[in-house]
Amino acid sequence: MNAIAIGSKQLIRDYFDALSGHPKTEALLERFTTDPSLKDHIRAAEAAFPEYELVAHEMVADGDLVAVRGTFQGVHKGEFAGIRPTGRRITADLMLFYRIDDGRIAEHWMQLDMKGILDQLSS
Repeated sequence: MNAIAIGSKQLIRDYFDALSGHPKTEALLERFTTDPSLKDHIRAAEAAFPEYELVAHEMVADGDLVAVRGTFQGVHKGEFAGIRPTGRRITADLMLFYRIDDGRIAEHWMQLDMKGILDQLSS
């Protein structure tokens, strides 16, 4: 693995550690990403699942690209997808891809088990 890939993986490890179980402040978002859509996604998820956690099960890097297979988990304390807070703890599988540029996340792509989340919130 080349030095760029090693650094890219470490950035994503640090990012997961900094976000998981902690408030997602603007300063924290600025530290890790320049991607406006990722910032918006984090703000929305944080409003619905305050201090949610991201758990990485596997991570693969190729240069400035990092792929993560992981889990999203949190407690539903704010409106999500039109569903009022339930107080339920949810867990969902996810796949994330990040492109790193100049030491921060420049782009991201995510696949999240939305059906699984909705099922957990409505059962």
